[in-house]
Amino acid sequence: MAGAPWLAPPQRELAACILRSHRAGFGRPLLNGTDPEHQPQELFACPTVVLAHDGNDPGGDPGPRLVYANAAALRLWDCPWGELVGLPSRLTAEPQERGERARMLVRALAQHATSGYCGVRISRSGRRFQIRNARLWTLWTTAGEPCGQAAAFNDWWWL
Repeated sequence: MAGAPWLAPPQRELAACILRSHRAGFGRPLLNGTDPEHQPQELFACPTVVLAHDGNDPGGDPGPRLVYANAAALRLWDCPWGELVGLPSRLTAEPQERGERARMLVRALAQHATSGYCGVRISRSGRRFQIRNARLWTLWTTAGEPCGQAAAFNDWWWL
């Protein structure tokens, strides 16, 4: 599993949570026609950028930490799994963008699912990029408790 941390049992459960919560929030699947056994690998390999962070207060310090990033996200942020997962998620945005990002996360939490988010982000190497039409949704445990948030987007470009 060292070579594929997204396939470790806790990450497999998280992938199921991301997918289940997306369906609950948007009324449609994030992935089409996948076998539950293969969903963690398919989520990791899908071309849509998918990230998730834990349920810590978006206004707190350090705030939510990333708990999931698929391969598309790792490429975009130019970061290996072990450096991106665990990072305070606010650090994916430039300092001047973090206030608006935090406000959007609070709005998304209140609505449980929202789409159309746009913002500027920054990769580990300092490259800036614009995201558009991102979907944000609340992650829910099987007991119905909120446990974080996820985001997905396909529309981005380098600045």
